[in-house]
Amino acid sequence: MTTKGEAPVILWFRHDLRLADNPALNQAHATGRAIVPVYIHDEGSAVRPAGGASLWWLDKSLRALSASIGERGGRLILRRGDSEAELRRLIEETGAESVFMNRLFEPDASTRDSDIAHGLKAEGVECRGFNGSLLCRPGGVLNGSGGPYKVFTPFMKTLRAQAEPPAHTTGPRDLSGAPRLDSDRIDDWGLHPSRPDWSGGFDWTPGEAGAVEALQTFIGRGLKTYSKGRDHPAEPGASRLSPHLHWGEISPSRVWSAVVAAGEAGKVPAAEAEKFIAEIGWREFSAHLLHHFPALPERAFRPEYDDFPWLTDRKGFDAWTKGLTGYPIVDAGMRQLWVTGWMHNRVRMIVASFLIKDLLIDWRKGEAWFWDTLVDADLASNAQNWQWVAGSGADASPYFRIFNPVSQGERFDKDGDYVRKWVPELAKTPAKWIHAPWTAPAEVLREAGVTLGDTYPKPIVDHAMARDRALAALKEVSGRGRSDED
Repeated sequence: MTTKGEAPVILWFRHDLRLADNPALNQAHATGRAIVPVYIHDEGSAVRPAGGASLWWLDKSLRALSASIGERGGRLILRRGDSEAELRRLIEETGAESVFMNRLFEPDASTRDSDIAHGLKAEGVECRGFNGSLLCRPGGVLNGSGGPYKVFTPFMKTLRAQAEPPAHTTGPRDLSGAPRLDSDRIDDWGLHPSRPDWSGGFDWTPGEAGAVEALQTFIGRGLKTYSKGRDHPAEPGASRLSPHLHWGEISPSRVWSAVVAAGEAGKVPAAEAEKFIAEIGWREFSAHLLHHFPALPERAFRPEYDDFPWLTDRKGFDAWTKGLTGYPIVDAGMRQLWVTGWMHNRVRMIVASFLIKDLLIDWRKGEAWFWDTLVDADLASNAQNWQWVAGSGADASPYFRIFNPVSQGERFDKDGDYVRKWVPELAKTPAKWIHAPWTAPAEVLREAGVTLGDTYPKPIVDHAMARDRALAALKEVSGRGRSDED
């Protein structure tokens, strides 16, 4: 083993903003050399730039990571600019002969990293990449013919057979010894919104400690009734782990192991643990699909859907983004998204179905809005989930499944508590009418202080008409004729 007196190792942080269960950090430490931790804010590469809500999260997560590294005697170096140029500058400043990183598996990022690695290798600098973000690396879970799975259930079965979560590690205690280097000030990056600051309702704790706390809270509370909480937005049953997983503040292996252990120990019903494990598997499925089908965010997985006759409805899209569609469950979800940077899982499906099938607006428009406004915006999951609702993706919801925003609200927000929280104009509306206030008697609306078209909008589209219109268009594209409504 070498000593810290020799050339240091550069540890390039990206979507792995943690010290525990970090394979690149562990392997860098195993060299015995000093470690130079660095994060490069690269806005000019081909990699899709993060949205506003994600940048808010990144700001807080980097501050937390910097503090954790500082507590262990090290210093997180911040650089802004082209990734390769900044790495080369660091190599020149430190004399480093190795760059360690946890791999990014999104196609553009993977291509960029590969180009950087080949360029540095030609100059004698070793680049080593590890899997710190998924249970199994993309390309490692294949069907019997050696190809990618396109259906989730068999993918999940194979994933469970192959996934072997590694033992939990806490990372090196001592990160001192690296040379003193110039670093940007994170305040100068402007990641936190200003003029106006729209993040006042973001009730999150980014960072590794926040991720661990979220996992413990979920296992202690929400996991016990997860199958209900995941569908009822007024229930506190969601895990709220998705942004922590996206930024790598906690590893999926740690989440997987903790949930499985809770089920095996009888702390939670085994069926509830299995339900959530399937959600981790869906995240994995999305990442593997994007690896094999890199056009997933831009093109329909099923090519015939690229010929869908989308409408250009600027007013409809604007009403959808602002939560002013006149359908309370849709409006509640879109307002929750804007205020908190997050939306409940069931409501995500409802609002996506409304945009795609009631308004016939291209799913890519909705995906782009979510990309900018979600703190958990993830390229693979975002694209896969939008295509699932559209019916154009792998193992997608069938095209004839069109969510009825009224019946969905009545079924999953029976008492209207979710709507009342996010659409306060309807707070005094009785539960019988709250999901379809336009059907309420005039005296009921008057007593509730609701004036349709004034204090709360009338529906911007008639759902029955929109459903028939969508079915006709979808039938023509898909070549099938079944009809169904959920």
